[in-house]
Amino acid sequence: MKQRPFILDPLFRSINILPGIGPSSQKRIEKLIGGGKILDLLFHAPVDFIDRRFTPQIADAPNNRIATLQIKVEKHIPNSRKSLPYRVKVIDDSGSMDLVFFHAKSPWIEKSLPLGETRIISGKVEYFHGKAQMVHPDFIGSVEEKADIQTIEPIYPLTQGITNKVLRKAMLSALKLTSAFPEWLDTAHLTKTKWPDWKTAIHKLHNPESEKDLDLLAAQRSRLAYDELLANQITIALIRRNQIMVSGRSFKPSVNLHNLIVKNLPFELTGAQKRSLKEINEDMASNRRMLRLLQGDVGSGKTIVACLAAMNAIENGAQAAILAPTEILARQHAESMREWLQAASVRYVILTGRDKGKKRETLVSQIKNGAAQLIIGTHAIFQDDIKYHDLGLAIIDEQHRFGVHQRMSLSGKGEKADILVMTATPIPRTLSLTNYGDLEISKLDEKPPGRKPVETLLIPKEKIEDLISGLKRKIDEGNRVYWVCPLVEESEVMDIEAAEERYDVLKSIFPNRTGLVHGRMKAEEKEAVMQKFSNGDLDILVATTVIEVGVNVPEATIMVIEHAERFGLSQLHQLRGRVGRGADQSYCFLLYAGPLGETAKERLSIMRDTEDGFIIAEKDLELRGSGDILGTKQSGEAHFKIADLAVHRDLLATAHNDARLLIEKDPNLTSERGEKIKTLLYMFERDQAIKYLKSG
Repeated sequence: MKQRPFILDPLFRSINILPGIGPSSQKRIEKLIGGGKILDLLFHAPVDFIDRRFTPQIADAPNNRIATLQIKVEKHIPNSRKSLPYRVKVIDDSGSMDLVFFHAKSPWIEKSLPLGETRIISGKVEYFHGKAQMVHPDFIGSVEEKADIQTIEPIYPLTQGITNKVLRKAMLSALKLTSAFPEWLDTAHLTKTKWPDWKTAIHKLHNPESEKDLDLLAAQRSRLAYDELLANQITIALIRRNQIMVSGRSFKPSVNLHNLIVKNLPFELTGAQKRSLKEINEDMASNRRMLRLLQGDVGSGKTIVACLAAMNAIENGAQAAILAPTEILARQHAESMREWLQAASVRYVILTGRDKGKKRETLVSQIKNGAAQLIIGTHAIFQDDIKYHDLGLAIIDEQHRFGVHQRMSLSGKGEKADILVMTATPIPRTLSLTNYGDLEISKLDEKPPGRKPVETLLIPKEKIEDLISGLKRKIDEGNRVYWVCPLVEESEVMDIEAAEERYDVLKSIFPNRTGLVHGRMKAEEKEAVMQKFSNGDLDILVATTVIEVGVNVPEATIMVIEHAERFGLSQLHQLRGRVGRGADQSYCFLLYAGPLGETAKERLSIMRDTEDGFIIAEKDLELRGSGDILGTKQSGEAHFKIADLAVHRDLLATAHNDARLLIEKDPNLTSERGEKIKTLLYMFERDQAIKYLKSG
């Protein structure tokens, strides 16, 4: 495989070669910038700046303003007691001021500010009892260093133990290692946008001169964001082309099995389900491999569509597999499909990590010899030792835990197997381009008939007693309740404590009828509690967000979300989707603690006003930025350092078109621009894209 271009090598060196970065600060900075390369540091953009160009005389220095002054050191006044500061009297032609140091060591002060010498100082001037002073100047330097101090100083996001001074010093050295690269952007596009070249853009990013330069849409930031988005889109276009070029198999649409199942359904398929099935059938019948995303809101009926798609492979003598992210969900799929599969006499097995020994051996051999026509399970169904008799269709119930690379490794289990990815999270178009750009998209945008909208009410936490009294009445009428406990940022232990506390309170009010599930419980324990709730042996299920992708209980008509202001919009929407699955009226109570910030207010209002997951997803992206809307910290998802999808949507659409056209015209990147694009792909470590290039 072609090696990374030599011109990029300096940017791939470790940050530990930069001045001021020792072993302990290296670890902290790496965590802060999300990597250990000089390039990672260069992509750590400033968020503010301090203007040190203001150089008045002492007498003219205004209160509370940053100023850079040329002064002479007149007198040292050491502290007589530890609690008092060390003062240094400094002068210029216009007057005098004090430099004030708390807890600073005398030798350092004496060395930095020698008596009788002229120095350049920079910091905030403050007036104390009518006299000018500067507490802990930010910079003290010689007259020769004046030009370096008297500049605009960018302010970076920091972490504990790392100062802006340390980061800036390292950044200036990193900038010296940058080179001018051959221009990979389209000439016409560059002319139209008036963007600078890469080197100019990265230097301007770190040397802002005004508020405008910090804007995410400033020319230099847009240029760098576009590079990152283009690398992402070219990678996806190459993966997509590679997948499609693997000629698929043609499966005639199922007629017999399809009819046996549909005849036994207690409901009519919605228009959206029929349309999506038609798209899937056409893909599977063609001799190209199917790569399709089935995007449906909570409760829009993805399971039956997946089941009928599986019949296409099965009726043609092949196998189908459904991969779920959790054991609970795998078993729920099997439970939902059981009657349909029995009606069609389809043999299915469930395989999860819990299956061991003889039982596992039997299941593995049924998968291998073809006795199992449909295989439902967790990651266990794609482990190395699992051999399929003939896998024709792989269905991934995404819950955004499987990225583009997992999809590729999974499809390798079957000779040219078709792939259908399902997600219950409606995804904004921008995110579907970056995370699912290799897939065609089908949308289930209708709810099955007979489902009533869930009534959503906002309740201040002071009214929790009234809410519990109301629940008593509802439970007496035969309703069941989910009670989701508050999310405690960064702490699963605290999440569990909050859940246990709420469980104790509710258990005292509803003895023997309240259950608890949380993330630290063993799968069997969780399942036993959920089963009891499902069967009606429990009325209330107290849970951490473990139930986001949990059980399907049509009798559960009430969802209480405590401290709803702490949850993201998509998460609130997912949780609300656990109720409203039967014909009865369902309710979602969002308990909140004031005072609410603007964003929290807007989130809760949106939840109250709409149930449309597609509207909610777009709003979520707007309010939250692209950072973690899809759990992008999880495997395989696109994670951007410079681009922000909430702001750079238009750039993404342009990059998408640019990449598609480029790969259509120059699939192996052998043209003049194509060769330069390879440097861009290596810069963003898109090595998996490069390995698809025949010439690479």
